[in-house]
Amino acid sequence: MSTLTVPTVTHQAVRPMNRNLFRDTAIVMRRELKPVLRDPFSLIFGMIQPLVFLALFGPLLAGSLGGSLDGGVWQWFVPAILVMTTLFGTSTTGSNLLFEFQTGAHERMLVTPLSRSSLLIGRALKEMVPLFGQAVIVIAVMTPFGFDLHLGGAIVGLVLLAVFGVGLGSFSYALAIAVRKQEWMFWVVQQTFLFPLMILSGMLLPLETGPEWMRVASKFNPLSYLVDAERTLFAGDLTSTAVLWGWLAALVTVALGLTVGIRMMLRSAD
Repeated sequence: MSTLTVPTVTHQAVRPMNRNLFRDTAIVMRRELKPVLRDPFSLIFGMIQPLVFLALFGPLLAGSLGGSLDGGVWQWFVPAILVMTTLFGTSTTGSNLLFEFQTGAHERMLVTPLSRSSLLIGRALKEMVPLFGQAVIVIAVMTPFGFDLHLGGAIVGLVLLAVFGVGLGSFSYALAIAVRKQEWMFWVVQQTFLFPLMILSGMLLPLETGPEWMRVASKFNPLSYLVDAERTLFAGDLTSTAVLWGWLAALVTVALGLTVGIRMMLRSAD
């Protein structure tokens, strides 16, 4: 009488259910960076754009508000430009995901063993690479014009921007998933929130001379705490209360952004 033998399954044949999040995130980040490195025009343009803004808007500030700004106009304006660059760069990242929905690339990523969290975090972190490059160029160019670089504070400030950028980028991806069947809604929502957040943060002009309602509204704007923290850090003060509030705003943003973004990413195959 023959016996039925059951084939044994080797350990190598079993695909691990829980991949390493850091490894998966690195894989997604490298995948997202390859098109940027192959076609660097948008990257170069993005690095020039903040310099143009500094060259055109900075002299206006120097002529009208230069004497009333602590540390001079460049010490006040350069950190704000870096925040603005982060805001522009990360808030539009969802448009890349909309393109992947059109081409079917996102659906192909969903069937891979990569964790859903890494699909979001890796894409968001990818946006910080060109932003760091922009920051280095802006600082290098502005230092001969009177910008006083405090290296320790600048490094902490860039890390703070990265944390905030991941949170904002996650919100952008969540928005793209939510409106993927009506793509025009992405730009409507993004533009509706972008400019009020900028103006009410005191990024371009001080709010101290503005109306009372604007000063009150700025207290509810997380971006205003980030701008204050960046100015304080780039001035070399790492222990100020403004820095603590900036970190709190960034951490709340990244926590909420990742929570909403990961939930939407899990539903993106529906």
